[in-house]
Amino acid sequence: MCGIVGLYLKDKALEASLGHMLTDMLVTMTDRGPDSAGIAIYGEDNGRAKLTVQSDNAAVSFEHLADKLSSALGSTISLDRIDTHAVLSMEKDSLASARETLKTIAPEVRVMSRGETLEIYKEVGLPKDVAARFNVPQMQGSHGIGHTRMATESAVTTMGAHPFNTGKDLCLVHNGSLSNHNSLRRKLARYGVSTETQNDTEVAAAYLTWRMQEGDQLGEALERSLEDLDGFYTFVVGTKDGFGVLRDPIACKPAVMAETDQYVAFGSEYRAMVNLPNIENARVWEPEPATVYFWNH
Repeated sequence: MCGIVGLYLKDKALEASLGHMLTDMLVTMTDRGPDSAGIAIYGEDNGRAKLTVQSDNAAVSFEHLADKLSSALGSTISLDRIDTHAVLSMEKDSLASARETLKTIAPEVRVMSRGETLEIYKEVGLPKDVAARFNVPQMQGSHGIGHTRMATESAVTTMGAHPFNTGKDLCLVHNGSLSNHNSLRRKLARYGVSTETQNDTEVAAAYLTWRMQEGDQLGEALERSLEDLDGFYTFVVGTKDGFGVLRDPIACKPAVMAETDQYVAFGSEYRAMVNLPNIENARVWEPEPATVYFWNH
């Protein structure tokens, strides 16, 4: 079943409250998917790139990881640990090589996200517990998306939880099921776009990454997905400066949006948004089938 939420802030005065508002929205959706949860936060661009990584044995894996990477790459890399996750900060031109080097020096470490503003935190467990572990309510940013999962097509694991990041600063959450994800996964592999799990949502994210590598803007990639992705789905997508929503042509999965002068919000159900500021004066609507909605800074 799964529950999705998203929040895109137009008013910078609300950015200090992004994590709190997004957490409240996601916790409200707990009964739509209680096995795992995740939140993507788009924070400040400080001129550096970052990898958000995870380890089941974080105390050991992260102890000297920054020093090892710094030595291997010949540049200064810092590490900020948050429970089972850590954010590695580095020069922007070191991002790709750092990710590859991790496979050799710390193969047990998994990459949750990569980019310049994006951080993804996800684990098995209820949304309230996952958010508390990573102190998400205190996080600041311009926009974010969240997902609470009920596994239907792959195992309940950290890597199987949403959101999925497959390109720099691009992430996606999904409610629904794709019927052609295995054939599409093989097609993407031929184009050099790999996936790490059996989750169909990761395939959808990888598809958008591939189309954007081919020159599409996000809106164009979403439009093309209506032709290439079979199944029923609602996507909420984040990029470094934008936020998008797409439902399949049948639109059988629930979805509600709200917009004010301060924000745009998405929820699988309206009750996810009832505590947002000035919600009583928002324009509230159900997104149309096969229609791309996108906002960007």
